[in-house]
Amino acid sequence: MPLTVTRSELLEKGDDQLFRQAIHDALAFSARLQEIRNRFGEVIGLSGPAYSIMIAIDHLIADGEVGVSRLSEHLHLSGAFVTIEINKLVKSGLVAKAPHPEDGRRVLLTVTDVGRALLDELAETQRPVNDALFAGLSADQFRAFSEIIASLVGGAKEALALQHLLAEQRRRRA
Repeated sequence: MPLTVTRSELLEKGDDQLFRQAIHDALAFSARLQEIRNRFGEVIGLSGPAYSIMIAIDHLIADGEVGVSRLSEHLHLSGAFVTIEINKLVKSGLVAKAPHPEDGRRVLLTVTDVGRALLDELAETQRPVNDALFAGLSADQFRAFSEIIASLVGGAKEALALQHLLAEQRRRRA
């Protein structure tokens, strides 16, 4: 079977079996993580993405203003998608939008009292689920995991762009 990687850091004794297994494990973890996120959303009557957006607003506001750009960067989602989801949350009374006092093109986002009450209620479910999700990691391992996953997000974005370019080149040759 041909190698799927060539970087020596990803090969073990010239074989890519460990890499392949790591990818399969990452895919399984990702699928389960998304399902957990979706179910957290369901508990409070939201889709998974809407839940992620609302809880991200609530957490980011502790560090300052939250607007669409900051939120979309934090969640690695498009601004257009975030805007659509925010509008749904605003309509539901869970998120409030206010004009930015210095830049009329921007809006500031906050979670409403109704939204905050839902997130507070959800925490009773989140705590044991999140504890179980990461039960296999020590504090040091969790810190390392957090750093590794953050660095992989950037690499995944670049890999996706490269994959698109290579597919386009292949299509042109065909």
